Amino acid sequence: MSLMHTIALPRLHDAMRQVVRGFGSHDDEVEAVAGNLIEANLTGHDSHGIGMLPRYADAFLEGSLTPNATVRTLLDGGALLRLDGQAGFGQVIGREAMALGIERAKAHGSCLVALGNSHHLGRIGAWAEQAAAAGLVSLHFVNVISRAIVAPHGGGDARFGTNPFCAGVPLAGRPPVILDFATSMIAQGKTRVAMNKGELVPADCLIDDHGRPTREPRYTVVPPFGALLTFGGHKGSGLAMMCELLGGALAAGMTQRDGASSKRRVLNGMFSVLLDPSALTERSAFEQEAMAFLDWARASPVREGFDAVQIAGEPERASRARRTAEGVPVDETTWREILAAAGRLGVDPAQVNTTAGLS
Repeated sequence: MSLMHTIALPRLHDAMRQVVRGFGSHDDEVEAVAGNLIEANLTGHDSHGIGMLPRYADAFLEGSLTPNATVRTLLDGGALLRLDGQAGFGQVIGREAMALGIERAKAHGSCLVALGNSHHLGRIGAWAEQAAAAGLVSLHFVNVISRAIVAPHGGGDARFGTNPFCAGVPLAGRPPVILDFATSMIAQGKTRVAMNKGELVPADCLIDDHGRPTREPRYTVVPPFGALLTFGGHKGSGLAMMCELLGGALAAGMTQRDGASSKRRVLNGMFSVLLDPSALTERSAFEQEAMAFLDWARASPVREGFDAVQIAGEPERASRARRTAEGVPVDETTWREILAAAGRLGVDPAQVNTTAGLS
C-alpha cells in the first residue's frame, strides 16, 4: 500500500496553481484547470483529478495540448452548434461550450452542441452541473481519442475508450440529479489510482494481454496492455458504441481506430443535448412529478449491506463536503508523479511540495 497524504484544500489549490502555470496558461485558465481537477478529487473521482496533470504535461510537451486555446464556432444554426476545441484544456473548452449551449437553449428552448477536438474534458458531470445550475436538463455522449483501453462485448482486446455518458436534471429547491459514468466497468484513471496505491481492482473489470480475466491494474497502465470490460456486458458495450458514433463520428468527426497509439494526448468529442423544461411543459408540474418519484424511490426499505437508497449525485456531494472539511487524500506515488511533471514544466518541485505543506 502506498503512503497517503492528506492535503488541506487551500494549500492544494495553491500548489496546483503553481503546476498549471508551468503550461504557460493565463490566470483564468490556471484557475479553471486547477479548480476543475481539484473538484473531481473533492467529489471522490480521483481518477479525473490532479493525478491527470502528469498526462497533461506529457501531452503538452509532445505538442498535443494547446494552452490558452478557446472554442471556435464551425457552425452556428441557432439551436444547433458545431464547435472546435482547438486541442485546448478541456476544463476551459467544456465550460465555454456549455456556456454557448446554455445561452442558445435559453433563447430557443433547446440546443444541440457538437464539440470536437477538445483535450481531456475531465469529469463530465461538471458540464451537466453547469447546465443544471442554469435550469437546464442535459444529456452528454462522449468519445475518447487516445490509446484504446476498452474491449467490446465478446472482444479480447481494446477497441475504444471509456466513453462516458452523463445526464443532469435540475430541481427547484433541491440539488440536481447528476448521472455520470464511464461505460467501462471502472474508469481508466481508477486503474492508475489502484496501481499507484498498490491495490487490486474488483473482479470482472479487466482482461490481460491474452484476453484472460485479471485484477492487476497494471494491464491498463503499462505494457503489455490488456483491456477494461464494459459494464453490463452488451448493454455497456452498446452505449459505448453510441458514444463513439455520436460524440465521435457525429460531433467530432473523429473516432477511435488506433489501438497502438503512443501519443499521450487525450482528445474528447462530446454530443450534448440541452433542454429548458419550461419550453416543453409546465416546469412546476414536471418538477413536482420528478420529486414525487424520487421520494417514492428513496422510501424503499434499505437492503442488507446498504446504508440508504441513494440518488445519482448524492455520493459526490457527500464526498465534497467531507474532503472540503478534512482535506484531499493523495497517494505518495501520484504525488511524486505530479512533482516530476512540475519539473518537466519548469516548475520547482520542492516549492510545490512546500506549498502543499508536505516538505
